[in-house]
Amino acid sequence: MEFTGFPVAALDFYDDLEVVNTKSFWEAHKQVYAEQVRAPMEALTEALAQEFGPAKVFRPYRDVRFAKDKTPYKTHQGAFVGVAPATGWYVEVAAPGVRVGGGIYEASGERLAALREAMADDKAGKRLQRILRDLEKGGFEVAGERLKTAPRGYEKNHPRIDLLRMKTVLGMRSYGFEPFVHTAELLDRVREDWRRLRPLVNWIEAATS
Repeated sequence: MEFTGFPVAALDFYDDLEVVNTKSFWEAHKQVYAEQVRAPMEALTEALAQEFGPAKVFRPYRDVRFAKDKTPYKTHQGAFVGVAPATGWYVEVAAPGVRVGGGIYEASGERLAALREAMADDKAGKRLQRILRDLEKGGFEVAGERLKTAPRGYEKNHPRIDLLRMKTVLGMRSYGFEPFVHTAELLDRVREDWRRLRPLVNWIEAATS
Protein backbone atom coordinates (compact mmCIF):
# COMPACT_ATOMS: atom_id res chain seq x y z
CA MET A 1 0.00 0.00 0.00
CA GLU A 2 1.36 3.41 -0.97
CA PHE A 3 1.27 6.05 1.76
CA THR A 4 -0.97 8.97 0.83
CA GLY A 5 -1.39 10.61 4.25
CA PHE A 6 -3.76 10.12 7.15
CA PRO A 7 -7.36 10.71 6.10
CA VAL A 8 -9.46 13.28 7.95
CA ALA A 9 -11.49 10.28 9.09
CA ALA A 10 -8.51 9.08 11.17
CA LEU A 11 -8.52 12.25 13.29
CA ASP A 12 -12.32 12.22 13.47
CA PHE A 13 -12.19 8.62 14.69
CA TYR A 14 -10.05 9.64 17.66
CA ASP A 15 -12.20 12.71 18.32
CA ASP A 16 -15.15 10.38 18.75
CA LEU A 17 -13.19 7.74 20.68
CA GLU A 18 -12.14 10.31 23.28
CA VAL A 19 -15.85 10.94 23.95
CA VAL A 20 -17.15 7.35 23.69
CA ASN A 21 -14.31 5.01 24.66
CA THR A 22 -16.34 1.79 24.80
CA LYS A 23 -16.28 -1.67 23.29
CA SER A 24 -19.59 -1.05 21.54
CA PHE A 25 -18.20 2.06 19.81
CA TRP A 26 -15.04 0.20 18.85
CA GLU A 27 -16.92 -2.75 17.41
CA ALA A 28 -19.12 -0.41 15.36
CA HIS A 29 -16.10 1.50 14.00
CA LYS A 30 -13.30 -1.07 13.88
CA GLN A 31 -13.29 -1.02 10.07
CA VAL A 32 -12.68 2.75 10.20
CA TYR A 33 -9.73 2.12 12.52
CA ALA A 34 -8.35 -0.65 10.30
CA GLU A 35 -8.65 1.26 7.03
CA GLN A 36 -8.21 4.91 8.02
CA VAL A 37 -5.73 4.63 10.92
CA ARG A 38 -3.76 1.40 11.05
CA ALA A 39 -3.33 0.79 7.32
CA PRO A 40 -1.90 4.28 6.65
CA MET A 41 0.39 3.97 9.69
CA GLU A 42 1.71 0.65 8.42
CA ALA A 43 2.22 2.15 4.96
CA LEU A 44 4.10 5.11 6.44
CA THR A 45 6.42 2.98 8.57
CA GLU A 46 7.05 0.55 5.71
CA ALA A 47 8.13 3.49 3.53
CA LEU A 48 10.57 4.59 6.25
CA ALA A 49 11.89 1.12 7.07
CA GLN A 50 14.63 0.98 4.44
CA GLU A 51 16.40 3.96 6.03
CA PHE A 52 15.47 3.61 9.70
CA GLY A 53 14.51 -0.01 10.21
CA PRO A 54 11.26 -1.87 10.84
CA ALA A 55 8.72 -0.30 13.16
CA LYS A 56 6.55 -1.65 15.90
CA VAL A 57 3.00 -0.42 15.28
CA PHE A 58 1.41 -0.47 18.70
CA ARG A 59 -1.78 -2.30 19.56
CA PRO A 60 -4.84 -0.12 20.14
CA TYR A 61 -5.75 -1.75 23.46
CA ARG A 62 -4.81 -0.28 26.83
CA ASP A 63 -3.43 -2.40 29.65
CA VAL A 64 -5.92 -1.52 32.38
CA ARG A 65 -4.98 -4.17 34.94
CA PHE A 66 -3.32 -1.71 37.32
CA ALA A 67 -4.78 1.55 36.00
CA LYS A 68 -7.42 3.72 37.64
CA ASP A 69 -8.59 4.71 34.15
CA LYS A 70 -10.36 1.63 32.81
CA THR A 71 -11.17 2.96 29.33
CA PRO A 72 -10.21 0.06 27.04
CA TYR A 73 -8.69 1.79 23.98
CA LYS A 74 -5.77 4.12 23.38
CA THR A 75 -6.76 7.52 22.02
CA HIS A 76 -3.81 7.59 19.63
CA GLN A 77 -2.00 5.27 17.24
CA GLY A 78 1.74 5.21 17.66
CA ALA A 79 4.63 3.47 15.94
CA PHE A 80 8.22 3.13 17.13
CA VAL A 81 11.52 2.23 15.47
CA GLY A 82 14.01 1.12 18.10
CA VAL A 83 17.80 1.01 17.89
CA ALA A 84 18.28 0.15 21.59
CA PRO A 85 15.90 -0.48 24.52
CA ALA A 86 13.37 2.39 24.66
CA THR A 87 15.56 4.38 22.24
CA GLY A 88 14.67 5.37 18.69
CA TRP A 89 12.10 7.26 16.61
CA TYR A 90 8.35 7.72 17.11
CA VAL A 91 5.34 8.85 15.07
CA GLU A 92 1.75 9.21 16.28
CA VAL A 93 -1.68 10.13 14.96
CA ALA A 94 -4.46 11.24 17.30
CA ALA A 95 -7.30 13.73 17.56
CA PRO A 96 -4.84 16.69 17.84
CA GLY A 97 -3.14 15.54 14.63
CA VAL A 98 0.27 14.03 13.94
CA ARG A 99 3.49 14.34 15.91
CA VAL A 100 6.99 12.86 15.67
CA GLY A 101 9.83 12.39 18.08
CA GLY A 102 13.03 10.63 18.94
CA GLY A 103 15.24 9.87 21.91
CA ILE A 104 14.92 7.67 24.98
CA TYR A 105 11.57 7.31 26.74
CA GLU A 106 12.56 5.03 29.65
CA ALA A 107 15.83 4.45 31.49
CA SER A 108 16.56 2.87 34.81
CA GLY A 109 19.30 1.03 36.64
CA GLU A 110 22.51 0.57 34.68
CA ARG A 111 21.19 2.34 31.58
CA LEU A 112 20.22 5.45 33.54
CA ALA A 113 23.60 5.42 35.27
CA ALA A 114 25.36 5.16 31.89
CA LEU A 115 23.23 8.00 30.50
CA ARG A 116 24.18 10.27 33.39
CA GLU A 117 27.84 9.30 33.18
CA ALA A 118 27.88 10.39 29.54
CA MET A 119 26.05 13.62 30.38
CA ALA A 120 28.62 14.38 33.09
CA ASP A 121 31.55 13.69 30.78
CA ASP A 122 32.91 16.98 29.50
CA LYS A 123 33.20 16.00 25.84
CA ALA A 124 30.10 13.84 25.53
CA GLY A 125 27.95 16.11 27.68
CA LYS A 126 28.81 19.21 25.69
CA ARG A 127 28.01 17.36 22.47
CA LEU A 128 24.57 16.47 23.82
CA GLN A 129 24.01 20.12 24.75
CA ARG A 130 24.85 21.15 21.18
CA ILE A 131 22.52 18.51 19.75
CA LEU A 132 19.62 19.67 21.92
CA ARG A 133 20.27 23.35 21.14
CA ASP A 134 20.24 22.56 17.41
CA LEU A 135 16.96 20.70 17.77
CA GLU A 136 15.35 23.59 19.64
CA LYS A 137 16.59 26.04 17.01
CA GLY A 138 15.03 23.77 14.40
CA GLY A 139 11.63 23.95 16.06
CA PHE A 140 11.67 20.81 18.17
CA GLU A 141 10.57 20.70 21.79
CA VAL A 142 13.09 19.07 24.12
CA ALA A 143 11.07 17.08 26.62
CA GLY A 144 11.50 14.31 29.15
CA GLU A 145 10.99 13.25 32.75
CA ARG A 146 13.08 15.36 35.14
CA LEU A 147 14.13 15.16 38.76
CA LYS A 148 13.39 18.21 40.89
CA THR A 149 16.92 18.21 42.26
CA ALA A 150 20.35 16.78 41.49
CA PRO A 151 20.59 13.00 41.15
CA ARG A 152 22.46 11.16 43.86
CA GLY A 153 26.22 11.39 43.40
CA TYR A 154 26.20 14.68 41.46
CA GLU A 155 26.67 18.20 42.78
CA LYS A 156 23.85 20.73 42.42
CA ASN A 157 26.27 23.17 40.80
CA HIS A 158 27.46 20.75 38.11
CA PRO A 159 27.80 22.70 34.82
CA ARG A 160 25.32 20.32 33.13
CA ILE A 161 22.95 19.81 36.05
CA ASP A 162 19.96 20.51 33.77
CA LEU A 163 20.93 17.49 31.71
CA LEU A 164 21.71 15.32 34.71
CA ARG A 165 18.25 15.90 36.13
CA MET A 166 16.71 14.33 33.00
CA LYS A 167 15.66 10.69 33.31
CA THR A 168 14.43 10.61 29.70
CA VAL A 169 15.46 12.77 26.75
CA LEU A 170 13.15 13.40 23.80
CA GLY A 171 13.00 15.71 20.82
CA MET A 172 9.37 16.21 19.75
CA ARG A 173 7.59 18.08 16.99
CA SER A 174 3.83 18.41 16.47
CA TYR A 175 2.38 18.88 12.99
CA GLY A 176 -1.13 19.18 14.38
CA PHE A 177 -3.72 18.90 11.65
CA GLU A 178 -1.87 20.93 9.03
CA PRO A 179 -3.20 20.09 5.53
CA PHE A 180 -0.05 18.15 4.60
CA VAL A 181 -0.76 15.42 7.18
CA HIS A 182 -3.53 14.26 4.85
CA THR A 183 -1.17 13.93 1.88
CA ALA A 184 1.89 11.96 0.79
CA GLU A 185 4.00 15.00 1.79
CA LEU A 186 3.79 13.78 5.38
CA LEU A 187 6.19 10.95 4.54
CA ASP A 188 8.87 13.44 3.50
CA ARG A 189 8.27 15.54 6.63
CA VAL A 190 8.60 12.56 8.96
CA ARG A 191 11.68 11.29 7.13
CA GLU A 192 13.40 14.69 7.32
CA ASP A 193 12.60 15.16 11.00
CA TRP A 194 13.75 11.67 11.90
CA ARG A 195 17.01 12.48 10.13
CA ARG A 196 17.32 15.63 12.23
CA LEU A 197 16.75 13.53 15.33
CA ARG A 198 19.38 10.96 14.33
CA PRO A 199 22.26 12.70 16.20
CA LEU A 200 20.24 12.52 19.43
CA VAL A 201 19.25 8.90 18.89
CA ASN A 202 22.84 7.95 18.02
CA TRP A 203 24.22 9.82 21.06
CA ILE A 204 21.87 7.99 23.41
CA GLU A 205 22.54 4.62 21.78
CA ALA A 206 26.29 5.10 22.20
CA ALA A 207 25.93 6.32 25.77
CA THR A 208 23.77 3.46 26.98
CA SER A 209 25.14 0.50 25.01
